[in-house]
Amino acid sequence: MQVIESVEEMQTVAMQLRFGGHLIGLVPTMGNLHEGHLSLIKQAKEKSDKVIVSIFVNPKQFGPNEDFDEYPRTWKEDLKKCEENGVDIVFHPSVEAMFPKDFSSYLTEEVVSSVMCGVSRPSHFKGVTTVCLKLFNLVRPDFSFFGQKDAQQCAVIKKMVRDLNIPTEIKVGETVREPDGLALSSRNQYLSKLQREDALSISKALLKAKELVDSGIKNTDRIIAEIIHLLSQKRRIRVIYVQVVDKDSMQAVKTISSNQTLACVAVWVDDVRLIDNIVF
Repeated sequence: MQVIESVEEMQTVAMQLRFGGHLIGLVPTMGNLHEGHLSLIKQAKEKSDKVIVSIFVNPKQFGPNEDFDEYPRTWKEDLKKCEENGVDIVFHPSVEAMFPKDFSSYLTEEVVSSVMCGVSRPSHFKGVTTVCLKLFNLVRPDFSFFGQKDAQQCAVIKKMVRDLNIPTEIKVGETVREPDGLALSSRNQYLSKLQREDALSISKALLKAKELVDSGIKNTDRIIAEIIHLLSQKRRIRVIYVQVVDKDSMQAVKTISSNQTLACVAVWVDDVRLIDNIVF
């Protein structure tokens, strides 16, 4: 397994792979790899000749009062997991390499990113689209793999790729959950035992919403009200948003009419921000 830190070397190696006829799969991550990331690596290996995992904690997608400094960095453990799971290249650039001091070019998607997390984290998606565009330019992947837990991020990246004719196919892997139902996230490790118990209400509320839909209830106001009711019973939880949206546009819908619809939730569990979603 090769480890590359230089952006110039990454671009050169990627071009050599493409000229050699290899299909490249990219799994962009911020490290602290868990089973959700490993499932994406597995999918990448099934579709690609060469799998590249980027490990880069992107400062541009963190707001001024968010947890960039505290975000878990587990480089040695991540490297071992990549090697054990057959990754060909780990791209691990520095912040200075990706964003030099005079960096001033950003990419903004203005519709899909304008709701939900785009409201509560106004600079977040500008950082996501910018770093992903840089990674796509450096790695030139045929396939790029993202997780369904970050549903709005997936929709934003898909829209960016369509709008700018970027030659990569976005693949979305299913949300991987803990045995108790909590969606895997690097931020789960911030949770105390009591906070985690309250956090379990997120997936339970989403499953209850799916039961309502399966029973024939299609009015989204009714579904949203039920999710908020269940979440509000936990004293550590403060709801940031609950929305039922079209999974491509992320725009709110009033009636569920197809499997293009999903419920999205963002909450604070005390001072830990968690998101989750479920497809109807």
